[in-house]
Amino acid sequence: MTAWIIVFFIIFFIALIIASVKSYSKHRTSDEFMFAGSNIGAILGFLTFAAALFSAFTFMGMPDFFRTHGLGAWIFLAFSDGLMVFFLLWFGYKLRKRATTVGYKGLAGMMSKCYENKWAGYLMFLSAFIFLVPYVAIQIRGISIFLNAAFPGAVPAWGWSLGLVILMLIYSEIGGLKAIVYSDAIQGLLLLVVIWVIGAYCLDKVGGVQVMFDTVAATQPDLLSIPGPKGLFSTQFLIASAIAIVLIPVSQPQFTTRLVVMKDLKSVHTMAFAVGFFAILVILPTAFIGMYGAIKYPDSSTSDFLTNALLFDQINPVAALAVVGLFAACLSTTNAQIFALGTELRSMLSGDEKRVMLITKLSLVVFSLVVLVFSVVMGNQLALLAKVSFTGTSMIAPIVFGALLFDKPPKILLITSFIAFVVFLLSILGLISNKFGSMRLDFLLYLVHGGLSAIIITIHSLKQKKLT
Repeated sequence: MTAWIIVFFIIFFIALIIASVKSYSKHRTSDEFMFAGSNIGAILGFLTFAAALFSAFTFMGMPDFFRTHGLGAWIFLAFSDGLMVFFLLWFGYKLRKRATTVGYKGLAGMMSKCYENKWAGYLMFLSAFIFLVPYVAIQIRGISIFLNAAFPGAVPAWGWSLGLVILMLIYSEIGGLKAIVYSDAIQGLLLLVVIWVIGAYCLDKVGGVQVMFDTVAATQPDLLSIPGPKGLFSTQFLIASAIAIVLIPVSQPQFTTRLVVMKDLKSVHTMAFAVGFFAILVILPTAFIGMYGAIKYPDSSTSDFLTNALLFDQINPVAALAVVGLFAACLSTTNAQIFALGTELRSMLSGDEKRVMLITKLSLVVFSLVVLVFSVVMGNQLALLAKVSFTGTSMIAPIVFGALLFDKPPKILLITSFIAFVVFLLSILGLISNKFGSMRLDFLLYLVHGGLSAIIITIHSLKQKKLT
């Protein structure tokens, strides 16, 4: 298997070098470096958006989520992603229209301009930093588990993480967003191929779809219904998760930037529909792998299940391709999100452009080091950690909606969103309960914060109509 891994890695690194050199020759200005010339077509746009959305979390988190919590995971992610696709059609139009009016250097800078208040930008950046850092660390944690199993004792787990971070920094510092987009395209296609090859193999090993479900029904019937064996998939969880996932493009800057830099609205619409198909195609085989794990490895730890199902149970070329595929998924996602944090910081800076870009590039190093530390100390519940990230960033979504709907948005949205953000953060830190009676805190926050934001926006809209 080692020989196969070396061959596939050589091919992958050659592709990255070509993409990086091609990108480096094009970014003559800082805007071209940060925004890839704002000329991304539908195909590249679809692949980069899908790769940022479906990453190492999908590759490793979702199979274990299916294995542990059952087929309700399909509603948690696949159904919610389908809703997000339709939302993208409206949001992409409104975002691009507003960006044309006020300019776009990053979501944080755009909010500062729209609200004429620098604290709007600070809140956007703070939310992205606090909740994207754990999400990026998930990717690195996943690949370190996998590589440590593939090459036991060769390098400490933190060594794999460090190597990935260094490679990511070199690649993004040289090629900018355009290089990351090319990396995403490679990763997206590789992820789809690898996950289906492994999923089909796992399905064949258990005797096909019917035998798989019959076996699970006989041994762990709770996996085939909601709320699942651990009661996770309650109505409140599924509704709150759907809202959080639908709002990912609103409050996570790696996605808003991709919507803005596409060359036209038609490309955005084509991309959105393509992402919907990709979601179904990439999540379905993770269910096969998860059910395979429920049959073969019901009591194993997350790392043991994943390394066996994705690595040791596969034939050597497939196992090697899985290692490279997961590495590629991790690289492109961490690249995209760290770079997005740099973009957000740059959008709030002013002054000499060379100085701003120097600070931006140095910030990428700092963000990467923070992510590296988190990846070493965090746990293995990859899917749940990702869900926390989605929910956390969604708390400031009303700020973005206000900016897109009004020339002068109501500033009270900054206060209500900040309060919701702080309350959710306190629950994550364990300083307040994540439940109030029988109600989940995230669900309650969506009810209260969402309802209050809707009232504020409605009242502001009526006032605007009276003035006109």
